[in-house]
Parts: sequence; structure tokens; C-alpha cells
Amino acid sequence: MLRVKQGERLQVLLENDLDQPTTVHWHGLRIPHAMDGVPEVTQAPVQPGETFLYDFTVPDAGTYWYHPHVNSSEQIGRGLHGALIVEEHSPPDVDRDLVWVLDDWRLKRDGTISDDFNRGMDISHGGRTGNFVTLNGRAPEPLQVRKNERIRLRLINVANARLFGLNFENHDVQVIALDGQPVTPHAPQNGMVLLAPGQRADIILDCTAEPGSSHRIIDAVYQDEATLFQNIVYDAGAPKRKTPRGPIMPLAPNPLVEPSLHDAEHHTITISGGAMGSLQGAVYKGKYRPIDELVQDMRIWALNGVAAHTTNMAPMLTFAKGKSHIVTIQNDTVFPHPMHLHGHSFRILSQDAKPVPHTPWADTVLVAGRGVVQIALVADNPGDWLFHCHVLSHVQGGMSSVIRVA
Repeated sequence: MLRVKQGERLQVLLENDLDQPTTVHWHGLRIPHAMDGVPEVTQAPVQPGETFLYDFTVPDAGTYWYHPHVNSSEQIGRGLHGALIVEEHSPPDVDRDLVWVLDDWRLKRDGTISDDFNRGMDISHGGRTGNFVTLNGRAPEPLQVRKNERIRLRLINVANARLFGLNFENHDVQVIALDGQPVTPHAPQNGMVLLAPGQRADIILDCTAEPGSSHRIIDAVYQDEATLFQNIVYDAGAPKRKTPRGPIMPLAPNPLVEPSLHDAEHHTITISGGAMGSLQGAVYKGKYRPIDELVQDMRIWALNGVAAHTTNMAPMLTFAKGKSHIVTIQNDTVFPHPMHLHGHSFRILSQDAKPVPHTPWADTVLVAGRGVVQIALVADNPGDWLFHCHVLSHVQGGMSSVIRVA
């Protein structure tokens, strides 16, 4: 885990001791194009034995993470990632600040990681999910607390495809930030903190139950197979303080430019393909190819009719620099897709034509199967920026493109 303060300069030297190229992408950070870590778009891939110095100033406080953008399904799936915490100048008054990195692993009977990272079923369906869930790289252990303790939990979903939906039994949790960006403190919808791959949430957990009691944290995102994630276990001794803490104060906003909705340029991105989809064909390697040819290369996802074969491709959209833009993301598939934009944060305006409470800032938005999401942003970071699904098997299958800001 890396920790820096907002506005500080961060320098990280990557030394590649792998037997394959790699990079580091700083997920969610609005940093200069050359530091974004996308091979052939922002930098050359770092070859085995080579080094690369990432050097940038961190503009926004919040919870972020970093991971490779080369062979991501395998490299992230084998654990190559970490948390990046950017501390506020005036952090909230809490007793503990905990980082929870949520992941799952596909393990074989002998406990080693299954190497079927190119499995066609995963690419064409919901992605690679595992059979073993971890918290910070270990099997989840009980969270030991004291009555009237206030805890800040920073949740980061780094899984290849699994959604997490945590329900804190008998506890009132308040969401204070999403994808690193502050939001009006509020209870999560339906009592469940929902995180798709790539997403983060900062929550305040006020521990107000009785000493000696135990309460479950349930992962209920898949309702027909809800599982116990871990337990909150109260110390039987004296409370942390006599009475609970007072109201939760909002975090200070980051220096984001508010989009102007009345004169914004409008764009549409259509997601198509996958199993049970209606994709008949797509442009692939510069030429339209029917679905049977695409399947041979396991390229069965498309954005605006193009199935990606590389990161270095012609831009799908061009945003005028400094202008406001509204993007409608139409999911014509039966699978949910967490769509991630590099280099920017955006407002989530609506989902399925319904306004989103608090219109949160985000860098990754979950678009439900057959769903529609509308986002808005100011294109204030010039360059070619990757836009892709964060179900990593779907990236393998072609669901990636470039948006140019110029």
C-alpha cells in the first residue's frame, strides 16, 4: 500500500522482474497522459529487466489503486496490484482508518492458482470468478471492535469479475466517498455497499452494538447464494467512549470542474456482443468481420461496432478539450459491465432513465444488463484515454477503446 498526501509529488520506480512486459496504471487518478501506464498509448511496455519511473503530482484525495495494463487478466489475477491512499489535508475524525482490498481467486485442488486465464466461457459470459474470496490477500478474519468506536473503511474491489455487495448486519453505515471522490454522507441503497471490479467506496462504520456481541457482514450481491464475508466482534470490555460520536461531516471536495449540462456535447457508446447476444459482426483489425470469424479469435465484445485487438487504436470518440460532454452508455448485452474511463472523473447523472441520488463523481460505472447509464464530464486532460470494461476477460474479448481529448 502506498500513502501520500493530496498535492504531493509521487515517484515510483517500476522494476520488471517478470518474464513478460508490464506497466503500472494508476486507477482513478487524474494524472498526466504520459504517466497513465497504458502500453502503446501512453508509454512503451516495460520489458523484462527494464525499469520505468512514474513521476506525477497527486491532485485528488481519496481511495485509489494501481495495477498493470499488460496481460491484465493474468497479471492482476495473480495478485499484481496495490492500494494507493491519498490523504486529505483535514481527514475525518475517526478511531481507525482501514483499507480492505476485496478479491477472489480461482484455485485448484492443490491450492495453486488455476492458469486458465484465456477460458472461452469466461470471456464470452460474466468473466473469471474464483472459488476463494480474500480480504487484503488473506481469508477474511473477524473485525474486532469496541462499542462506540468509529471506523473509516476504504473498500477496493480488485477482482477480475466478481461483484461484492456487503451488508453490515445491525449497523448503520454511511458512504462518504465513491471512487475516491467525496459524496454527501448517506446510507447505501438497500443497505448494501455494492462494488463492481475497479470501484471503491469509503464508508463510516459506527460500532454501536453491545459489548461481547457478534454481527455478520454478508456478501449478498448474488442473492441466491449470499455468503458470510466476515463477522464484527465486539470486545466484552469497556466501550471506546461513553457515547457515540456525533454527526458525520462531509469530506472536502476535490478540485473537479463541474460539467455544464445545458450546452454539453452529446455522445453515445453502445456495448454489444457476448453469449446470448445479437452481435452479427464487428470491425476487427480494421476490417468488418462476421461473428464466426470473431469467435475464432475470441473477440466477441464490441464498443460502437469495433472489437479491440490492441490498445493503440483509432479513437472511438473525440472530446473537445475544455468542453462539457454527456455520454449515454447503452448496454445491449445481458451481462453487467463496469465501464472505466482513464484520466478523468465523471458525474453519474442517471441509470435506466432514473436520476442517480447525489449524482456522484466516479471513474467506473456499473451498467446493468440491457441497461442505460448517462454520465457527464469536462474533458480537461488532453491525450488518448482508454475506456474499457473492468471485467478483465471482457477486455480480452474486445471490450476496450480510446477516447481522444484534443
